[in-house]
Amino acid sequence: MTPIFLSQTPQSVRCYLSNLEIPTISGTINQTCFAGDTVHVMHATLMPSHVLSMTGSPLLSIRDLTVKYWLGSGTAPAPALHKVDLDVWSGEIVGILGESGAGKSTLAAAILTMLPSGTESTGSLRFQGQQLQQLDESHCRTIRGAQIARIVQEPGLCLNPVMRVGDQIAEVVRAHSQHDRRLRKEQSEAMLREVGFSNVERVYKAYPHQLSGGELHRVAIAQALVCRPSLVIADEPTRSLDVTAQGEILNVLRETHRKFGSALVLITHNPALLAGFADRVVIMYAGRIVEEGPVAQVFRKPLHPYTQGLLRLFPNSGPRAGWKRLERLPAIPGTLTEADQFAPGCVFAPRCPARTAVCHTDSPVVEIQQDRRVSCFHHDE
Repeated sequence: MTPIFLSQTPQSVRCYLSNLEIPTISGTINQTCFAGDTVHVMHATLMPSHVLSMTGSPLLSIRDLTVKYWLGSGTAPAPALHKVDLDVWSGEIVGILGESGAGKSTLAAAILTMLPSGTESTGSLRFQGQQLQQLDESHCRTIRGAQIARIVQEPGLCLNPVMRVGDQIAEVVRAHSQHDRRLRKEQSEAMLREVGFSNVERVYKAYPHQLSGGELHRVAIAQALVCRPSLVIADEPTRSLDVTAQGEILNVLRETHRKFGSALVLITHNPALLAGFADRVVIMYAGRIVEEGPVAQVFRKPLHPYTQGLLRLFPNSGPRAGWKRLERLPAIPGTLTEADQFAPGCVFAPRCPARTAVCHTDSPVVEIQQDRRVSCFHHDE
């Protein structure tokens, strides 16, 4: 592989994980230097992390998915997702990026058929040719954990505090196989080794409170992958971890993804976690997909005003980390209101600096090319 020189514009993500030598696609970022407003990444290799099979049918196909929450009698349903279209192919890593309230976790719950009661859902969710919304709960339970798995945000809160973590991993195996106790234990211990534990016996017998935050996240990954699912949804898998632990968890996800070949959907509000990690990024705002494309293209040249604003919110890394003292923090003006959700036109129009009259009356859906799309009338201006 030939080293390349990669420059990113100020609109590109400021990946503060670069100094931790997080691999970029399949290579390694060896050095990051700063000159003015441009980030220069030296000796990064440009090679796909895996060969994607984009022929045939996608592993997961979502069409016109709309989800509304009913909050009580006499109230209008609160929209959470609005006509979401998304394909996920076998073996790829897709990043779902957006601020809190964008609908990321609702999308994950819909894929897992775990939306709460009192929820109205329309549209199509097709996984491996099966229409998930037409399956009964008993059938859905056979899919969760075995074919679609989820890595939770806070494993310390989700794991049973009075049950050894190894037994909790083995319980997933028991739910989806006929293996005896010995084989379940062996399979769970093998998975703990895969996620980077050297003293497997200690971890297997430990209770959640006896493990560190980083160890708990590794356990959560092992629990999700122990049945070799085809699709893994990682919902903020590095939340509450320091930057070093975040890098370690990303490395674990990368290595297990390469070995097992599962499709990975990484949900995050932090663009830095996707740079050099994901193949494709989906930007969500107010329950809608506003931009989608290869990570390198979207971060190098964001087309939607919301994406541009989102990427400006992250500080530089390195010796001059953060913003200058007394410098006004960048922000996207305004806030998302319930009235914006129901108003005609572009939902981002009230906060958009580039809005025109048409933005308040029509909803833009613009296809740029096969692998890039953006929902904006003024994306090329």
